Formats: sequence, structure tokens, C-alpha cells
Amino acid sequence: MRAIKDSVHDYIEVDGVAEALLDTPPVQRLRHIKQLSTVRLVYPSANHTRFEHSLGVYHLADRALSHLDVTGARADTVRAAAFLHDVGHGPYGHQTEGIIQRRLDRHHDEVEDLLASGAVGDVLRDHGLDPQRVAAMVEGEGRLGQLVAGELDVDRMDYLVRDAHHTGVPYGTIDHGRLLRALAFRDGDLVLDEGNVQTAESVLVGRALMNATVYRHHVSRITGSMLERASTRLLDESNLDTETFARMTDGQLLGALDDHDATTEAARRIAERDLYKRAVWTERAAVPDDVVAADHDEIQEFERTIAATAGVSPEHVLVDNPGQPSMPESSVRVAVNGDVRPLHEQSPLVKGMQEAQRVQWRFGVYAPDDCAPEVAAAAERELGLAGVGDVNA
Repeated sequence: MRAIKDSVHDYIEVDGVAEALLDTPPVQRLRHIKQLSTVRLVYPSANHTRFEHSLGVYHLADRALSHLDVTGARADTVRAAAFLHDVGHGPYGHQTEGIIQRRLDRHHDEVEDLLASGAVGDVLRDHGLDPQRVAAMVEGEGRLGQLVAGELDVDRMDYLVRDAHHTGVPYGTIDHGRLLRALAFRDGDLVLDEGNVQTAESVLVGRALMNATVYRHHVSRITGSMLERASTRLLDESNLDTETFARMTDGQLLGALDDHDATTEAARRIAERDLYKRAVWTERAAVPDDVVAADHDEIQEFERTIAATAGVSPEHVLVDNPGQPSMPESSVRVAVNGDVRPLHEQSPLVKGMQEAQRVQWRFGVYAPDDCAPEVAAAAERELGLAGVGDVNA
């Protein structure tokens, strides 16, 4: 057994299959992928990694299993899935997820091939575990898979607290101890037991506030858009294949962008925080429904059209469409007077949080500072945006 000092959970005791997985290359790679990706350009102390987060998720899963009295191979499968739940992430985490999905038709939690081969597969089999079952649990399948990927998963419990700790904001400091003690199974569903409506609401509020102040900060969104554009160009114009791209670390990707002539300027801008500016930053009511519903190819066409109208290079226009807001935490199931109900049927806070998400929603168009006014005018004209105004910042 190893005792690892953690900034959030103090000492985390790692043994069994998790201890054996610690030094496998796919797990060690997570030391070099930042948990909050481009958010660290806003909050300088947000330099924690997906390796730390994976340890935290394993720790909370272990506590939940003890509370739920789950033991043996079933428990070990959950522990392994919790520890490995992020090994499928590409460089910069969610910022490159769209590229990988479009090119490989694979989400970051679809890790069956990765877990079945190499050192990770060997470790799992040496501990009597089926890599396919572990991979299914990473995707949230089955009764116990809800602990790893679901509305009440230990992934969410750790990252809200960890991200709040490292950014220094107070909003995500949910009481994960209370959450773990309130977990129960009812008819195969993971729920919060009687008397815990407010516990469920705390997760909802914490996530909503973290979205507004941390996860969707405009600087992070601009950087993410720049990174996605540059990464797409790198894959299109170099010999780099998508499978290799998907297994890079943050530093390796930035280095590859810097080494390629067509993307070296984007790499410099990201490295030096010399970012594009907000030509457009507007509310939901100002954006036509068909623009909000646009897919990736349509967004690219928007960018080309805006650039032509503004008289700038297409690479100088980035359209950032977040899509319709969603709040999966509102479906958390809670026991009330013997019945199990979705939180949105029991809590008046849910409607308020859903409205807050709508109010906070922003559609962005980004461009270099020297051409942002022209891009703003072209975007307003070509996309039918209403009352955009000057938000360049």
C-alpha cells in the first residue's frame, strides 16, 4: 500500500489494483495533462493535473464502496474504473475532444481498446479483472457504473472541490462527505437517501457557479477555440495521425504546433497569452435558433463567410457556439417520503438555476485585436445577430 499526500483529501491510501496501475504509462501520462486546460490562463494556480484528479476519484469511489458495503471483485472493478476514468482524454482534455470524436468517432470515456492492451490490460488481468467490464464501468454502464459516470458520480464530487481549491474560488466546495454518506440504491438506481434534497441542490448550485466563473470564462473559451483550430490544421496539413494526436500530452501538442509552420503563430499566441479578442459576445436572445443549432461544418462555413465579408483571412475568425445549455445534475434522484423523484420535480431551485444558465449563456466570435471591429460588423450582418454592440476585450 502507498499513502499519497493530496492537496484536497490529505492522504490517499492506494493499494491493490490501483497501486499496480499507478506506474503504467497511460496513468503516468495524466501527470502531463492539466485538469483545467486553458482555465489556467485565467486562474494562475489552476495547474493541477488529471493524475491528481484520478487519485481523488479513486479515493471517493473507495469510500462510497465502503458505505454501500460493496466488496470483492465488484469493488475492485469500480476502483479500477474510477482510477482509469480519464485515461482516454486527449491533450488539453475537453478542448481537443471534439476533434477526436469527429475523426475517430470515439468519446474520451470509450476506452475498451486502451484498457485491453499493454501494461494496463496486463495489470487488470493479473488482478483477476476483465478489462472489458472495467471499460464498461468507465462509461457508466451497470448498477455500480453509476458511481463512476452518472448524475451522482464521484468524478463530479472530486473535480468540483478540486477545481475550486486550485482556482481559489469558493463556489465548488460541496460537502462530498455528506454526499457519500447519503448514497443508496433504490431499484437499481443510485439515489440520495431521505432528507437530502438540499445536499443535491448544493451540487447543482456549485456546478452552476463554477460554470459561470471558471469553466466558461471567456478567456478559456477563446484559447480553447484557438487551440482547436490550430490542432485541426496541424492534423490536416502534417503527417501526424489522429491516434498519435489523441495520446499526446499538453506539452507535446504545443510543441508540435510550434514545429509546424502553419500553426507556429497559434502556438506562440497560446504560449504567450497573446489571444484573440471578443468581436462578439452576446446573449441567447440575440442569436437566431438556426445559428445555435448549427453543427461543426456549418460553423466553419459561418467563419468563412464572416471573414469574406470583413475582408480578413479565414484563420482570423473563430465562431464559438456553445449549443443549448444543459444541467444533468437536475436529474439527480432523491428519496422524498419514500418515493424516488428527480430533483427538478422536488426543488424550486432547479428552475432558477436553469434560468441562470440561460442568462449566462454567451455566443462568441473571436478575432485578432486589429480586425475585431470589422469581424463584429460582418458577424452581425451574416448571422443575423441582434444588438451585438462593442464587447471587444
